[in-house]
Formats: sequence, structure tokens, C-alpha cells
Amino acid sequence: MLFLLKICKDLAAQTNTEKAVFVGIILEKGGERKVMEYLEELQFLAETAGAVGDKKFVQRMDRPDKATYIGTGKLEEIKEYCEQEDVQYVIFDDELTGTQQRNIEKIIQCAHIIDRTSLILEIFAQRARTAYAKMQVELAQLQYQLPRLAGMWTHLERQRGGMGTRGGMGETQIEVDRRIVKEKITKLKAQLAKVDRQMATQRGNRGSLVRLALVGYTNVGKSTLMNLLAKSDVFAENKLFATLDTTVRKVVIENVPFLLSDTVGFIRKLPTQLVEAFKSTLDEVREADILLHVVDISHPDFEEQMDVVEKTLRDIGADGKPVLVIFNKVDAYKPEEYDPYSITPKEARHRTLDELKNSWIAQEKTPCIFISAKQKTGIDKLRGDLYKMVAEIHAGRWPFDNFLW
Repeated sequence: MLFLLKICKDLAAQTNTEKAVFVGIILEKGGERKVMEYLEELQFLAETAGAVGDKKFVQRMDRPDKATYIGTGKLEEIKEYCEQEDVQYVIFDDELTGTQQRNIEKIIQCAHIIDRTSLILEIFAQRARTAYAKMQVELAQLQYQLPRLAGMWTHLERQRGGMGTRGGMGETQIEVDRRIVKEKITKLKAQLAKVDRQMATQRGNRGSLVRLALVGYTNVGKSTLMNLLAKSDVFAENKLFATLDTTVRKVVIENVPFLLSDTVGFIRKLPTQLVEAFKSTLDEVREADILLHVVDISHPDFEEQMDVVEKTLRDIGADGKPVLVIFNKVDAYKPEEYDPYSITPKEARHRTLDELKNSWIAQEKTPCIFISAKQKTGIDKLRGDLYKMVAEIHAGRWPFDNFLW
């Protein structure tokens, strides 16, 4: 094969007996807790992809090392651990440059080196079900791998010469591979553009029905909520990125119809290649009249997850829309203990559920509601809130219908 996503393909093929360790760096004072939480998420990503392990390596640094990301001494420590424990994958919580990955591989030769971006891309590849989603993921993988091709070959010095080739010494193998990959990217973009036009036509054929889009961090319960509201059977699972393909269902609450779409979840450090490849899928979010921002309130860093979603919405041009914040999983919420003698103030994770409700409701910046999709707690109130929001837009579009009410 001229092009091989070897590391990610290997990970996908392995069983849950394959071991992984996780690596991160602490860049600011007092950031240990935050980095460990990031590595917990990275561990969850690895489990979703099919690898297990809970060993984490962290190093405090002013900035990532340009050559090896972390210090060579720490790399030697990781190498020794991997050899002793028969670890197959070393997964870094940031995107590595081609140079960093090659230098790390020279030191840690006993395990595959994977970064956060390639891991997320592999999960998307595993989860893609439709031909459209598979094309989107393949495009993202090719765009990610193109600048890293040099590290994937050991025969780069080999030349192609002879009749029918370019002059001089001929093309190096890496030049041939780059050209083939670029041609594949161009072809995929053309195929996706054709499907995008078809999807845009489909959206246009839906008429002027009010559109609502479920958005949120991955694994917050969007698909479960979709099934409740639309009485549908959208695939839902307690794993990251269970949903890739956008699902649209017609919902009627009392006498008001609207369209509800469930979209791919967002995540911290979402690879730019995926945002670009899934831009048409995210059109459902951009064209929605109302965004339903689903939040897992049981997560200790739900406020940071909300910030990630809001930033992503700004990046794709979907900010500025009416938003209903839906705090999900109230049944699983457990506040962390707070040391009254601590010099740091109470954080959201230390507050009781009632304190959180009061603080968010008191802000009056964005409408919000607290529910449990799993236990069906607060769903009737949610339906009532959605009815009011949709009916207001519906009445503006069909004033005669409003008169008939």
C-alpha cells in the first residue's frame, strides 16, 4: 500500500487486552488536577477505541519541547515502564508534530506513539456508519497524515526513474505518496461537495418548519433526549462519539410541529480536520432556529465543557442564536466536598444541586432547565418550555395559524 494509517489501524484491530499509558504536561501553577482530569478523558477515549490502562505520566514544563514534547528523561521513564508492563500504546494528550513523533519513536521503540488527534480520528473511523460519514472521516485522516508522511516510510531515499518519469533523479517515493494523497483529498472533497448540495436541497425542502438542534459535549445524553422527545430509536451509548451522522425527526408538542436534529458531540481540542470535514453536517446547527445545549451536570468540569461547546459554536458561525440550556443527569449529580479552610473559593463542583439551580436560574442570561433523560425527570416541563419557544417563532411565520388558535 502506498498509504497506510498503521498506528490507528493497529489500535482498531486490537482487543481490550491491549494496554495503553497516557502522557500530559502541566503548563501552569496548580494545574495538576486539571491535567489529571484531561488524562481521564483521554483514557475514556482510548477505551472507546479499544485499549485499556490507567497509568498516567505528567511533567511540569514552561512549554512543550519542540523536539520531543516532554523531556528525554521522562521519555526514558515511560520506555522502561512500557517494557516492564508490556504496554502497546503511548498516547499523548496533545497533537504531536511529525518531528516530535519521530523523535519519540526513536526513544520508545517498544510501543506505538499516538496523539490525541489521531486517537479521535480513529474513533470517528470506527463509529462511521454511512458512506457520507466514512468519506468525511477519511478526508480528515488524509489531511492529518499528509504533513506526517515522512515519518511513515523507511525507504524515502528510493528514487523512481526511467522512461515516463520526471527528469533528473526521478521522483522520490515520498513525493509520489504526497501526490497520490493530495489527489485522493481532491477527489473526496468533490464527492463530499456533491453530497453537501444534495443535503442542502433536502434541508430546503423541509419548508419553513421551526428547527431545533441538540448540541453539547460528547456523551452528555443528547441521543437519549432525542429518543424521548421524538419517540425515535437513535443509537445511544455511554461512550464518546456514539453519534456521528445527523439525525432529523419531526416532533409535535400539542399542536405545534418542529424539526429536531441530533448532531455529533463536541470535545476539547476537537481536531480542526474534523471540523472542516464535518462542516456540512454542522450546517444543521448553523441553520437551526433554537439550540438546545445539553450539559452533563454530573461531570465535575461541566462549566469548562460548556465553554468548549460555546467556543466551537462561535468557530462554526452558529453563535448568537436563542439557546435553552438543558442540565442533564441530575440523578447522577454528587457535589464534591469543600474544605472550609481552603484559600480557594467554592467552585461549581462543590455546590449542592439546589445551589446550582438557584445560581443558574438567578443569572437570567440564558433559559435553563434541570432534567434526567434517563429517569425521565423534568421531561414534561421541558416539553412545555419547548412548546412556548417554538410557538413564538411559529406564530411569527404563520400569523393566520396563530389567529386560528
